[in-house]
Order: sequence, then structure tokens, then C-alpha cells
Amino acid sequence: MDEQEYYKKHKNKAENVFKKIDTIRCPYFEGSVTFNSDGFHHLRFLPNGRERKHKAQLLKFKLLPFAKHIIAKSGTIQEYRTQLVAVGRKGKRDGLQKTKQAEYWGLYAIVGEDKRIRIRVILRRVGDGKIIFWSVMPDMNLKSGKLYKNDILES
Repeated sequence: MDEQEYYKKHKNKAENVFKKIDTIRCPYFEGSVTFNSDGFHHLRFLPNGRERKHKAQLLKFKLLPFAKHIIAKSGTIQEYRTQLVAVGRKGKRDGLQKTKQAEYWGLYAIVGEDKRIRIRVILRRVGDGKIIFWSVMPDMNLKSGKLYKNDILES
């Protein structure tokens, strides 16, 4: 299997996992966290619209199954920030774009059996909208995209 086929296989598998999740109840918010296309898009693309490197995407796809568990168990938030984000399209006449306040929360957990690593899950809310899953990443530098003896996506 060449690299492109490997990437497509795991992207499709991660997308299927993502679609099955829909919402998860988070104890910290005493409410739901939504998994929608915005979160999956963010796993694949940088904020400037450029596609992430396939290796970086594959790592996020591998960590995706842990996000559900981390959100469902988190009773505390380890990180919080706000920022203005652009929403909608630029105006045709003036080229200006509307902005809204966005909130981001970071949830951390240590996962793994053979090799334990710290994972960070980011949740996001724009304006007074729903809290959505935004990203998942290792909270450390990994020299390889393999986290366990058996590849996470193969299980």
C-alpha cells in the first residue's frame, strides 16, 4: 500500500468514527459537546486554509478515539482562552469580514498502556453557539507517528 492509499484509508476510517460520535456529554459543562464538520475540517486544515501535512493529519486521526473518552470524563479544564475570529464571507463591496468572540477550552489526559502520553483535546464555542470538538493532539513532541506497539487505527 503506497502512502496515498494509506492516508486515504485512515482518513476515511477517522471520518466514519467522527460521524458516529455526534455529541458527548461533558461533566465540566454539564452539557453536550458536538462533533461536527468544523472539527473534522480543522483536523485536516490549518486556520489559513492550507492542508496540514498528511503525517500531522494521521497523528490527529490516530488520537481521535481518545477524544471521546477524555471529553466524557473531564471534570476540570486545564486551559482557557478567548479571541476574535472571522465568521462568514468577506463583503463584496468593502472586503470586510464580521468577527465574533470565540472561546477555547483545553482538556488534558494521560493515555496509553505500553507508552503513556499526554493528550490535549481542544473544544471551541463561537459567540453563543454550541460547544464543539475542535482538535486533538499530543502534548509533547513525538519522533514517530506510532504511539503503541499496535497502531491505534488498526484496533
